[in-house]
Amino acid sequence: MPQNAAPAARPTAAELDLLQVLWRVGPADAKAVHEALLPDRPDATYATVLRQLQVMHAKGLLTRDEDHRPHLYAPVQAQDKLQQSLVKDFIARAFAGSGKALVLAALKNHVSAKDRAEIRQLLAKNTGEDA
Repeated sequence: MPQNAAPAARPTAAELDLLQVLWRVGPADAKAVHEALLPDRPDATYATVLRQLQVMHAKGLLTRDEDHRPHLYAPVQAQDKLQQSLVKDFIARAFAGSGKALVLAALKNHVSAKDRAEIRQLLAKNTGEDA
């Protein structure tokens, strides 16, 4: 990103739902996004999805291919890049910049025994130690 460019807008929870759909299905029109969203959000209307996509485009979260009718929307950022940015921001705001504090909080209450074992194996693999 150029130095003078404004950082991308932080997506709302509803916008993240639509981004998840677009990351999964790829560039899509509002109808396809609406249909893909319905299993998780049966209350979502086509008009609401279309309007939200338009807002997200205006915020710089989505590109819009206007050469196609209907318009095709796609995320500006790859999923992992946006997630890393959101986590970095969250760590800065909620954990005073400490990634360790975030990990300890997550491990305390939000990770199953099976997941802990997998994490131990990954850490051992990355440090060359035995699990």
